[in-house]
Amino acid sequence: MSAKKELTPEEKAAQTAQFQAYIDDKIAKGKKALAALNSYTQEQVDALVKACAKVVYDNGEELARDAIDETGYGVYEDKVAKNKNKAKVIWWSLKDKKSVGIIEHEKDTGIVKVASPVGVVGAITPVTNPIVTVMSNAMFAIKGRNPIIFAVHPKAMKCCMKTVDYINAELKKLGAPENTVQILDKAALELTNMLARSVDVVIATGGMDMVRSVYSSGKPALGVGAGNVQALVDDDVDLKEALTKIVLGRSFDNGIICSGEQSVILPRGKFDEAMKVAPEAKAYVVPNDKRDALREVCFPDGHMNRAMVGRTAIEVAKAAGIDAPAGTLALFVEADGIKDILGSEKMFPVLATYRYDTWEEAVEIARDNLGKIGKGHSVVVHSNNDKHIEYAGTHIEVARVVVNQVCASTAGGSFQNGLNPTNTLGCGSWGNNSISENLTYYHLINISRIAYFMKDRKVPTDAEIWA
Repeated sequence: MSAKKELTPEEKAAQTAQFQAYIDDKIAKGKKALAALNSYTQEQVDALVKACAKVVYDNGEELARDAIDETGYGVYEDKVAKNKNKAKVIWWSLKDKKSVGIIEHEKDTGIVKVASPVGVVGAITPVTNPIVTVMSNAMFAIKGRNPIIFAVHPKAMKCCMKTVDYINAELKKLGAPENTVQILDKAALELTNMLARSVDVVIATGGMDMVRSVYSSGKPALGVGAGNVQALVDDDVDLKEALTKIVLGRSFDNGIICSGEQSVILPRGKFDEAMKVAPEAKAYVVPNDKRDALREVCFPDGHMNRAMVGRTAIEVAKAAGIDAPAGTLALFVEADGIKDILGSEKMFPVLATYRYDTWEEAVEIARDNLGKIGKGHSVVVHSNNDKHIEYAGTHIEVARVVVNQVCASTAGGSFQNGLNPTNTLGCGSWGNNSISENLTYYHLINISRIAYFMKDRKVPTDAEIWA
């Protein structure tokens, strides 16, 4: 294959001018849609939001197949489940929320809250989670009466464009303003950077280099951090039940989900029992004499092996010369201490395992691993001890502590927990992010506060104030 032709300075300048004209046209169309959406009622807005979810739900199988065929990542059945379940839970979470005009009267403070659009939203979308990220960010933007422009990963361009086409066809049926949802049909880093500098707000879901780039765009940015979910297992839980959930999370979509479990931290007294139970949870326990070979496959030269991303557990094992039995969903490998690189993020179904003597030590192991990568993202705790659960929550620097659930499928919100349903998980200042919660519609509205004079409100005396 011939090397890519280097552009001359003149050609580069001409290309930059073409790119800027292309972005300027998208922004102009977005501004026109913004003006039209400004007059929409809550009912009109919600009809558009529902349409975005329903069309992905109705075409979940087709879009899952498209994503698999184009990106080469993940598991078809898991992507179908993700398309359908995310469409349902995100719409359900948004359907009754006020986002237009006066959204709240605070009787105690006399404040009246008024919602307004933030403007034209730009959204950068990853190759690992293309369909539902486009869907959810479109829903959040439109819920706030904002148009949105997507810059998607080049390896997921076709499936994302089809998703946008399906969404736009439904919006058109409802009479939505033209260009409410747009997508860049050209892929170039320069274009993405131009988009980030040109929109009013940018959402960045994907790799850390890209997220850092949009934070330097000069525009308000809502980004995500890296994942490296630590699974802490208490000594009062059913091991098979806990390990089954952990394996399901680690193997979901072949491990490419940022909220998927990465390490299993087990009580020393139950570690051997857990390894015996692991096969019942469809995990293969890698012998310690094969650990070095697996580590080399996972982290050649000290970096995560991109060639293994989205591969099955059996494929990863085979690459390390390990014969895992049929039906294996994940590999368990005991880490050689807290400094072992196996405790870092792995975008394939491998779980590092650890032993602890006290709950405080378990929490410290999780903290150490998150110090490698993933600080601010999530941990999952399998426990029936509220003191232990809350100790983890107050001593580990993460935005989400998921309890007794499959973290991969619930850290982004579910019908059975109170987290905002989303595909964009903020990690706070720990992960160099601007939000420490799950992105949703209220991050894409401006709120004006009408402050009434409260003549009957008692003013405290100096004695009361300084008592």
